[in-house]
Amino acid sequence: MAFIDATDATFQTEVVEKSSEIPVVVDLWAPWCGPCKTLGPMIERIIDATGGKVLLAKVNVDENPGLHEAFQVQSIPAVYALKDGAVVNGFMGAQPEQAIQEFVDSLMPTEQQTAVTELVAAGDEASLRLALSMEPSHEDAIVKLAELLIADKHQDEALALLERIPESDRTRHVAALARVGDVPVDDDYDEQLTALLNQVKGDDEARQQFVDLLEMMGADDPRTSEYRRRLTARLY
Repeated sequence: MAFIDATDATFQTEVVEKSSEIPVVVDLWAPWCGPCKTLGPMIERIIDATGGKVLLAKVNVDENPGLHEAFQVQSIPAVYALKDGAVVNGFMGAQPEQAIQEFVDSLMPTEQQTAVTELVAAGDEASLRLALSMEPSHEDAIVKLAELLIADKHQDEALALLERIPESDRTRHVAALARVGDVPVDDDYDEQLTALLNQVKGDDEARQQFVDLLEMMGADDPRTSEYRRRLTARLY
């Protein structure tokens, strides 16, 4: 039966980060724990039957005091489910097999969720539009479709699409790309930014263009922070 032995050192990468891909069940146990010896194999068998759709991570609390403290474990066995880096369910103590089965089943993707995931992975416009008809606020589908629309010169539709989801670093960059449009590959933005600085004070459009160009440059560009400072000085 497949499971991982998570530790204080590996938990972030093997469990927290992995939970953004598939649900992870964390079983906190110890060799001296009698109920753990009954519960552990039961959980392993049920999760193994999911065929890899749910991951099991076992944590020996005696050997990993950091995780024992992080989960604020009062008693063991203690079992938690993680999705997208957050705990979404859990229980403590021995449980009947039916209760464990229901616990694991609640983590499994529905048929619709599976279909949406497959459509988004396909990545073509028709598939992405179909995915959004099933799940209108699916972030990956929205961003991918917006990128395709921008490439096809449908910037207004791309921007309207992005308004469906909360703003993030990812959406700001794609929105900036839609508003800025084609920029020559060898354009270093300096000339445009310098010219726009003289307009940002009283021109909302110029200010938005200035901010969009900074998004295009990215935070890793050493000039970005300097231009942001100069923008703030002009505005205030």
